[in-house]
Amino acid sequence: MDSLPNIRASYRRLSPLYDVLEGAIFHSGRKDAVALANKRAHQRILDVGVGTGLALPLYRRDAWVVGIDASPEMLKRAKTRVRRKRLPNVAALLEMDAMNMAFADRSFDAVVAMHVASVVSDPIKLISEMKRVCVPGGDIVVVNHFASSGGPLRMIEQACRPFAEVIGFRPEVRLMHLADGARLQIVQVRRVNLGGYWRLIHFRNTAPADPARLGA
Repeated sequence: MDSLPNIRASYRRLSPLYDVLEGAIFHSGRKDAVALANKRAHQRILDVGVGTGLALPLYRRDAWVVGIDASPEMLKRAKTRVRRKRLPNVAALLEMDAMNMAFADRSFDAVVAMHVASVVSDPIKLISEMKRVCVPGGDIVVVNHFASSGGPLRMIEQACRPFAEVIGFRPEVRLMHLADGARLQIVQVRRVNLGGYWRLIHFRNTAPADPARLGA
């Protein structure tokens, strides 16, 4: 089933509260992701699932940043943030399906997706599109919650599965599955955000490295 209508409906409801719910609690992971993707001057950067634009003020002012999101309500708030913060480096904020991007191959030097892999219906297709639009050797950074291997957290995640379509969230996305499907070099994996419950994966758009690197 196509999850895009459910995603749009969920974020239509969440957009007024999004900055409160995802602001401070995810700031450290957001800051780390942008820093990894935004190391050099004059980069072309794509922010996939830009939301209300919480990460946009963190990008270098000499960057050329494009943000995409499936929710027009979220994008409206992001555009307001760009105007309020006076961010001339944000070139465009576009309504777009992350699994079917309208960009040409190799359009960006770096691609970032924060808390998107658990929302889309096919995380591997998401990564494939991110890889396609990124230049060879470019940075691809993903921040996301991934399914726990066991214990109480895994029980909670499994209990949430029936509600996935309603809330637009897929708690069963597995780190190894995503990394294996990406066919990208894994530069690093580390825990981020409150309690380290989320992971940051830094890929490079080259041949894959040893999956053992995922043990972090």
